[in-house]
Amino acid sequence: MKNNSNSSSLSEAAIEILFHLNPSEVHIKSLINNESIQFIESLFHVLKHGSYQSRGYATMLLKSAFEVSDPIHLISVKKALFEELMRVLIDKISQQASKAALKLIVELLPWGRNRIKAVEGGAVLVLIELLFDVSERRACELILTGLDQLCGCAEGRAELLNHGAGVAIVSKKILRVSHVASDRGVRILSSICRYSANSRVLHEMLQVGAVSKLCLVLQVDSNFKTKEKAKEILKLHSSVWKNSTCIPVPLLSSYP
Repeated sequence: MKNNSNSSSLSEAAIEILFHLNPSEVHIKSLINNESIQFIESLFHVLKHGSYQSRGYATMLLKSAFEVSDPIHLISVKKALFEELMRVLIDKISQQASKAALKLIVELLPWGRNRIKAVEGGAVLVLIELLFDVSERRACELILTGLDQLCGCAEGRAELLNHGAGVAIVSKKILRVSHVASDRGVRILSSICRYSANSRVLHEMLQVGAVSKLCLVLQVDSNFKTKEKAKEILKLHSSVWKNSTCIPVPLLSSYP
């Protein structure tokens, strides 16, 4: 037990030193390719068992490592990595660590079955909860980008819809943060409306103002692609929404 403790302490110390050395991409890639070091495995060990500060350093180094990793490393990540990244976000170790965790999640999600692994690791619920408190623009964009990617699979959409405020908080961020955030928010609603819509979901979107927000997107100076996506959603379910009293009259006038 003592040896394990000493080993963990040494790993944490080594990772802290490495982080402060600010290694180059070439250096990090050489560490990844050196099988005797097991660099990514060592970082994950500290991410799981280390102190708050060490877990923050490990998160930031993992982000750097996966940015230069071969696809095989990106595809073969385990659900446990997503679980630990969620823990970093929940614990709010530091703004820098949280940003690194979000960037890493967004980097990993497009590969293989990572979206499903992330959903199983609790990503959707954690990201939704983060949206309630996030104030920094880039962090909000990353959260919405992650949710957009996760809604690309049925499991991700189901988790978002199972959250009592998932649709509402995504809708709220549209037109309130940035063009990027609005685009990702509309894309999330599009995925839901295309692949997971039922009468309950469509009614919820009316009730929480998501449909009104889509109408507003058509009226304001927003990205052309975002407007087109919003128009597609509104047309798709016009038979349900178009004459609803839930949509304010000034917005109803822009219904396509």
